[in-house]
Amino acid sequence: MPPPPRKRPNFPGSKPWQRPGPPPPKKRAGEQGWDPVAGWYDKLVGDKGSDYHRNVILPAAMRLLAVAPGEKVLDLCCGQGVLIPLLLEAKAGAVTAVDASPQLIASATKRFEKDKRVRLIVADACAPGPWADGSHDAAACIMAVHDVPDLPAMARQTAAALKPGGRFVAIFMHPCFRIPQQSHWGWDEGRKLQFRRVDRYGVPQEIPILTHPGQGGGLTTTFYHRPVGEVLSAFGKAGLAVTECEELFSHRRSQPGPRAKGENRAVQEFPVFMAISCVKLP
Repeated sequence: MPPPPRKRPNFPGSKPWQRPGPPPPKKRAGEQGWDPVAGWYDKLVGDKGSDYHRNVILPAAMRLLAVAPGEKVLDLCCGQGVLIPLLLEAKAGAVTAVDASPQLIASATKRFEKDKRVRLIVADACAPGPWADGSHDAAACIMAVHDVPDLPAMARQTAAALKPGGRFVAIFMHPCFRIPQQSHWGWDEGRKLQFRRVDRYGVPQEIPILTHPGQGGGLTTTFYHRPVGEVLSAFGKAGLAVTECEELFSHRRSQPGPRAKGENRAVQEFPVFMAISCVKLP
């Protein structure tokens, strides 16, 4: 998971927009990163990931990452380590897993402390650290690009962690169609068509997300929306050349009913996630 929110850099011609919402949770003494919501997140993702992790995100990540036996792989913003078992199954020689939350790293430690190939580190992915040592053959950042307040800084540290020619894969919520509180499903009764409405896109946004919507009193995290160009430029300027971009669609289908055809068509038209593959330039 990412480091705690901090002041986001101002990019030319854009100004972050903050949606009104609950204030971020106050951290207790010693808490870092996503510690305030670590228990909730651990239960949400679990050992094998959510439904979307298992059916869409993780299969795409492993296919794009194409880990070769013996390679050293960096799992950036690793959370409780949902990607690590797949890296080990692929016979990675070593896994460096970095997260800013001590509590999530503690959860990962319970799962992987007996495997000597796994090195777990509490660290800010946006700040220089000994883990960014140019020794990794490949790196992945799964579902955390939109949680990181300073994406250019994280991209620079990712590049620093890789060998020349090293590979990087990131999967994140699709910036065009999956903007919390600013993109919605709609239904056109006349055309029997489900459509996707997007209210805002071009201006970067910091959007509070309730961890327990509808229950009241839930803690919040921050979703950092950035237009596609800003995301790709952050990696490109860090020396990570984008070699492939995939849009990942939901595996879910509607139950039989009068709207099923329109809903299932929409699921195949509007992607949920974006995946990019990069190579570190010499």
